[in-house]
Amino acid sequence: MVKINRKTKETDISVELKLYGSGKSNISTGIGFFDHMLEAFSKHSLVDLNVRCKGDTHIDFHHSVEDVGIVIGKTLKEAIFPIENVERYSNAVVVMDEAAVESSLDLSNRAYLVYDVNLNGKVGEFDVELAEEFFRAVVSSAGLTLHVECKRGKNKHHILEAVFKSFAVALRRSITKNDRVGIPSTKGIL
Repeated sequence: MVKINRKTKETDISVELKLYGSGKSNISTGIGFFDHMLEAFSKHSLVDLNVRCKGDTHIDFHHSVEDVGIVIGKTLKEAIFPIENVERYSNAVVVMDEAAVESSLDLSNRAYLVYDVNLNGKVGEFDVELAEEFFRAVVSSAGLTLHVECKRGKNKHHILEAVFKSFAVALRRSITKNDRVGIPSTKGIL
């Protein structure tokens, strides 16, 4: 179990993450839809995840969402690296009714995000562009290369839920143990 706390003038966050868990979560960010997405991430990645965030949500949700991404990214980095005996690469397409989203992931130890999800507006009180900010913070802090592509969809809730779930499944597949792989790089280190 990796535990990280981060306190700024805008947020006070604690995250506990068990990479090879069973998908149990206890999430409280003060942002209902975001909590739902993090619970879905935990369930489908099989990562045990506890998140507590007290943020300046009276201003808006941006600082809380981004900072939670930073801390989850840091816990992922500590849990994944140094990398050895895992698949490293994966992708997953998740469908939610009319929506289909693909996430392709490389546990590269190099941060890069391609986020091709063209959405505007809100789901409940959640500004949909905050999902991209969350994933940018996660990959930057974790050292992941992630490509997220919305293949189709109309319902914003379905699309965003497919985004989080496809990332979850891709992560679960990337960290799958494979003793034959050794260090999954021709460089001998990641």
